[in-house]
Amino acid sequence: MNKGELIDAVAAELKTSKADAAKAVDAVLECIASGLKTDEKVTLVGFGTFQKRLRAARTGMNPVTKAPIEIKASKTCGFRPSVQLKGAL
Repeated sequence: MNKGELIDAVAAELKTSKADAAKAVDAVLECIASGLKTDEKVTLVGFGTFQKRLRAARTGMNPVTKAPIEIKASKTCGFRPSVQLKGAL
């Protein structure tokens, strides 16, 4: 499911227009993103937890030249599903 299909599903579930559903989906995603920026994690009970994760610096390899390169440390987002979500799958 992509974002457009999610918007269609939300519109059908709420029996509202696609424009209103798009605003709702965008608002939820923006709130999750801003929550991750300010806090360490965002927990949605019954769904799962989005958490900020740090990747350590490491040595990689250039696929063309096979020369070693240094990859800087970075931040990423991880998701851990809840027990209810795992059970539904």
